[in-house]
Amino acid sequence: MLLIQYTLIYASVLIFVAIGGMYSEHSGVINLGLEGEMVMGALGGAFILFALPAGTSPLIIIFLTIAVSAVCGMLYSLLLAVAAINFKADQTLVGTAMNMLATATATVVVKAFNTARSAGDNVSAILDYIENRKVFLIRLGNIDLNYYIFLTILLLIAAYLLMYKTRFGLRLLACGEHPQAADSVGINVYKMRYAGVIISGFCGGIGGIIYISAANSQWDFIYGVAGAGFLALAVMIFGQWKPMRIALAALLFGFFRAIADAYLGFDFLISLVPGEVYKMLPYIISLIVLAFTSQKSRAPKAEGIPYEQGQR
Repeated sequence: MLLIQYTLIYASVLIFVAIGGMYSEHSGVINLGLEGEMVMGALGGAFILFALPAGTSPLIIIFLTIAVSAVCGMLYSLLLAVAAINFKADQTLVGTAMNMLATATATVVVKAFNTARSAGDNVSAILDYIENRKVFLIRLGNIDLNYYIFLTILLLIAAYLLMYKTRFGLRLLACGEHPQAADSVGINVYKMRYAGVIISGFCGGIGGIIYISAANSQWDFIYGVAGAGFLALAVMIFGQWKPMRIALAALLFGFFRAIADAYLGFDFLISLVPGEVYKMLPYIISLIVLAFTSQKSRAPKAEGIPYEQGQR
């Protein structure tokens, strides 16, 4: 049961972040800064979980935590949007810098906060929120589930409908495939790319708070999100930038990520290989999967290419 619980939790994280990356890349902007968006969303949500007093309504805790995480992710994603869309900066470099900046910023902020609380000189970058995180838990039979899982199902439905059944989604797809043609029929490519990047921040921020709170009562921000953002990129590519395929890929990668946390509950797994191998497993699997499938991947044609209005 523990393996199922962790698989669903990690799949939820990967689905949220990969769906966010999907929207950004379908608009034409490569988003390697998903990990940074996760960290900033986790930072904002963790402070809310930490700060809300005991006795606060569970609905308020859930709403504020998710809302603040989403807003933090969206605000941080504006760094990529401004740099890539307005200043035509290299999107790969900007995303990489965002990841490093986010972890460093979160570490400094939490350490400064803990120093102010304890007046100590040598403090950690840890926030604990053991009580408030319990409001997200729900028990069905022998399985402890999380409200985040139901939110993930809603996200998948909304992502599919928004991408393929609305004018906005079709315009977004056009901007990622042929922005000049989209511009010629009156679509504002800059606005659509901003929208795609901001949606990625929205999803990445929520993915960050799911990652640190669904299975943990405290978090050390020195470790960021331990490569979960890059794993989500692998899920997005393996899922061919399509919501339902992304969901299936996330379940696969989530299963191997869950083994890294749940292997201690299985005697035969403990004796099979050292524990460090299980912790490496999801990243090894991602490399193997991408090595065999990346040649068949079809990314949006215009992703990573700065758009110049009037250029043909």
